[in-house]
Amino acid sequence: MAAYTPPKKNPASQRGSLATGRIFTYVLLTLGLSFTLLPFAMMILSSFKTNVEVLRVPPTFWPENFTLENYIKIFNDPKIPLLRFYGNSAFVAFFNVATTLFTSALIGYLFAKFEFPGKKILFGWYLTMMMIPTQITMIPSYLILAKLGLINSLWGLVIFSAVDAFGIFMIRQFCETLPNELMDAGRIDGASEWQIFIRIVLPQLKPALATFGILHFMGSWNAYLWPMIVLQKVEVRTLPIILTWFNSTHTGQGALVMAATVLIMVPILLVFVSFQRWIVQGFTMSGFK
Repeated sequence: MAAYTPPKKNPASQRGSLATGRIFTYVLLTLGLSFTLLPFAMMILSSFKTNVEVLRVPPTFWPENFTLENYIKIFNDPKIPLLRFYGNSAFVAFFNVATTLFTSALIGYLFAKFEFPGKKILFGWYLTMMMIPTQITMIPSYLILAKLGLINSLWGLVIFSAVDAFGIFMIRQFCETLPNELMDAGRIDGASEWQIFIRIVLPQLKPALATFGILHFMGSWNAYLWPMIVLQKVEVRTLPIILTWFNSTHTGQGALVMAATVLIMVPILLVFVSFQRWIVQGFTMSGFK
């Protein structure tokens, strides 16, 4: 009985199928990107339009009369000291990210590479914190800040963001992939545990820390409800709260509101563009090359 020989595949047809699949993938990605960027493009272009053109039906895409009047009005408005509000938001975002990255890296490393009594129970408690809505803890958190005298203080926003359960979980999972031989080599060379953490572990965590840092920066910069509760004085408020106030006091002036929104969004775009390569590495790498 003759042996079965599978039919030979045509290399040309294989290449054609691959090319067709690749083109289809690119088309889908292009459509998805277009739908994602369209609202941002409309917001930016609308900030250079007149208010009459923004309210026109059907709407226009490109500004018919390109103008910087909206930005000039915002910068010259004495009721909106932009530099002060930018400074408030930058202060909160910077210290939130710095403290959270440090605590997440340290605690995540401890959970991944050290054994101690109650480790599983404590880690389970951190995971439980991820399931509790932040709205539930706002009242007790506010009462604690009131006792500490940190109402209307930017430090009040930093204290309750110093430890993040998701950050600890993320860094812990990343640290699990680091080979123990790295830390053992440091101990053999006489390095202390603190030196091992600073000089060996932290450099390996750069992609994960950068990814989580950018996500946490965006959350801190765009936070609205908790800052609105804690910061009752106008001079210490952050940009999202000011944007809501600006929108309520300029009803019907869509172009002016779009310009204010663009000014608030610029720092997030700059941070994202500057660290996008670390974001890609954070999602594609698994610890150690």
